[in-house]
Amino acid sequence: MGDKRFDTEIEEAIRASVKMADVPPPELDHKLKAALYQKEAVLKKQPAMHKLSLWYLPMILNLLTFSLLAFLARIIIENIYLSYFAAGSCLYVGAAGVLLTLVGIKRTNIKEEITIRMEKRGAVV
Repeated sequence: MGDKRFDTEIEEAIRASVKMADVPPPELDHKLKAALYQKEAVLKKQPAMHKLSLWYLPMILNLLTFSLLAFLARIIIENIYLSYFAAGSCLYVGAAGVLLTLVGIKRTNIKEEITIRMEKRGAVV
C-alpha cells in the first residue's frame, strides 16, 4: 500500500530549509542598531525647521515707499522750496517709521511671532 521507508537525509534537509530563524545574528543586530542610533543623533543635532524672520519687512517697505515719494516730490514739484520741504517731510516720515519699528520690536518682542517656519524634509521631531 504505502511506502513506509524513511529517508532521513532528505527529511533533515527539508526540515532545515523550512525552519526559519526569526532572530538575526547578534552581531548584525548590534551593527544595525548602532547605525540607526548614529543617524538619529545626527538628525536630532540639526534644527528641525528653517526659520525666516520677517520683522524688518514693514520697515523696509515703509522706507522704500517714502524714499520714492521724496524722489517724486523733488522731480515733480517746480517750486524749489516746496519740493525740498515735501522731500524732507517724506524722508522724515520714513526715518520715523524705521525708528518706530525698531522700538516696537524691542519693547514687544514680536520677532518670534513674525517668523515663517518651514519644516525640513526627513526631520525627526
